Amino acid sequence: MDVTYAYQKKRSEFGKQCLFSDKGPELIDNFASNKKFLHNYIIKDPVSRTTLCAPIQAEHHLNTTRAEYVNGAMNHVEGGWPKDVNTADEEQTKRYRRKVEKDEGFHHTVMQLCRNMENCILQNNAINIYQQYFSDVEPTPLVERSSARTVNVYQDQSIPTRPVTHISWSPDNQTKLAISHCDLTFQAKVPDQSTRSYIWQVERISSFLISENPNTPLHTLRPEHPIVCLEYNQKDPNSLVSGQFNGQVAVWDTRKGHEPVELSVIENSYRDPVHNVLWINSKSGTEWDTRKMSEPTETLILDISKEDQSMSNALGASCLEYETTIPTRFMVGTEQGKVISCNRKGKTPMEKMTFKFSAHFGPVLALQRNPAFLKNFLTVGDWTARIWSEDCRESSIMWTSFHRALLTDGAWSPTRFTYPNLLYRIFYHVLSRLSVFFTTRSDGILDVWDILQQQKQACLGVKVCDEPLRCLRTHEMGRLVAVGNQKGTTYLVEFSENLSMINKNDKMLLTAMFERESKREKILEARNREIRLKQRAKSSHMNLNMDEGGEGEVYQGIKKSEDGEIMFTDNNVVQAEAEFYLCIEQETKANLPPEEAEEEEEEGEDLQHDQLLDDTEGESPGSSAPSPEPDKDGKKKKGKGKGGKQKEK
Repeated sequence: MDVTYAYQKKRSEFGKQCLFSDKGPELIDNFASNKKFLHNYIIKDPVSRTTLCAPIQAEHHLNTTRAEYVNGAMNHVEGGWPKDVNTADEEQTKRYRRKVEKDEGFHHTVMQLCRNMENCILQNNAINIYQQYFSDVEPTPLVERSSARTVNVYQDQSIPTRPVTHISWSPDNQTKLAISHCDLTFQAKVPDQSTRSYIWQVERISSFLISENPNTPLHTLRPEHPIVCLEYNQKDPNSLVSGQFNGQVAVWDTRKGHEPVELSVIENSYRDPVHNVLWINSKSGTEWDTRKMSEPTETLILDISKEDQSMSNALGASCLEYETTIPTRFMVGTEQGKVISCNRKGKTPMEKMTFKFSAHFGPVLALQRNPAFLKNFLTVGDWTARIWSEDCRESSIMWTSFHRALLTDGAWSPTRFTYPNLLYRIFYHVLSRLSVFFTTRSDGILDVWDILQQQKQACLGVKVCDEPLRCLRTHEMGRLVAVGNQKGTTYLVEFSENLSMINKNDKMLLTAMFERESKREKILEARNREIRLKQRAKSSHMNLNMDEGGEGEVYQGIKKSEDGEIMFTDNNVVQAEAEFYLCIEQETKANLPPEEAEEEEEEGEDLQHDQLLDDTEGESPGSSAPSPEPDKDGKKKKGKGKGGKQKEK
């Protein structure tokens, strides 16, 4: 819009021409002040006044361009499908859509397209009321104090109450909570123990969840034997699978009542309680085909020996891990503290059990991959939590300090969602935190760890209850965590927003941290491997020299005696050995009764006297008495004179 205007005026209308010259001041007239006129004026303070002697010559006008609107129609046609995909077949389109969404660059491409789409939408607005000025300046993040609060409490409806063993969220926006109860105490005598487990209905309100009726469960599962673990099918909110206390596997359908619809045969089931069950991506849906529960489709004995496998050498499995984006891989945590990485496509047991990690001193109680970094996984056992990398098998890349209370469970903050709305899923994918994980302790404390902030201690510890916490499960939004305790009570804890909101550089920083720690562990592994090889070569070389050298051959302070035993010739080693035996002798005398202590003291004085005589005779001129010879232990023999009876100290 052009708002300029050309103003024209003749030169004669401007008045007489001004001529300037370099000339000093000239006094034309001078009026002296008269103090008599002062009384005729009223003094005002302050006074602001302007005077313009020349006429105002200006011309302006303002007008805006009128916006013209046109109503029209547009026909949207879905396109971009490959030729081998039939758009009329809903199953093919869903399969291709899931394949595209699993691509790593999918989210970045959609975010870039959203910016172009937003620009086109804003062009239709006459005034952009959502325009943000200074968009190039990065806003200063608000420092929010980490906090947590308990939203709901779900109690075991049976008497006596039983511990919570497993928690699972439903896939339909996670509005249901399945909780299993079972007492796993070895040979525990609990009279009339109930076998029921419960499903609770949860209602979404604003940014968190609140139960509609926390006192009454939505469904009650009534199996014949107690349920140890209960897991929702991530594709069907009505299907569940459970592991029983007697080793059977059951399939449930909430639409068909309170009894299991399928149950494995006891002869082909497990010998111990089923501690963990997971749904996997396959044609049948599970390793146990839910359509045929009489026998498993495949059996793997966790025997890591290279020889023939047997049940006597098998390791007990305590937890499982399966990532849907890696359909052929899964991991098993054992009761002996080892983590075994398995491949379902292997033909032999050794091909199926590819890697082994020595993770903990006791059973591995929790095992989960990082949803954003699939090579890194979290393990929880004994008194510590560790973060591992598949590239480093000898040691973990990061770990927490050993706690005074036993750690019982752990999980990463989730970063992947299953919402049907794509934009909603991408939005929450950006908001979820990548570096946060949770751990539960036997003293009733729920710890929140953010490895980008600090690694030595948890950034937040919440005292949930006085009873030991047994298990936890995180909600997909990252702000809610369900934890169960020993008394059968489940708490729904909500955390502050700063523990779930991701920063701009979180993924880049976490990637650099994992790469740095993995590189450090690889360097240490190579160094340790080199040291072991040198020690092995040194040991073999020493044995070879001592075997070939014969009697009296010395190799780096080591000597071989006549009897073939190894003796130390280094004076420092001999002196340290003598001091060690002297300390042992003194402590032994201190613990003896008084009578035996006096006899030992008299015998010691006699030995000292005999030694003094031997030294005197050996040092006299012309004496030909031989010096004492060392015994097998490198000690000198002592005796009474030349022909006296020898004694050993």
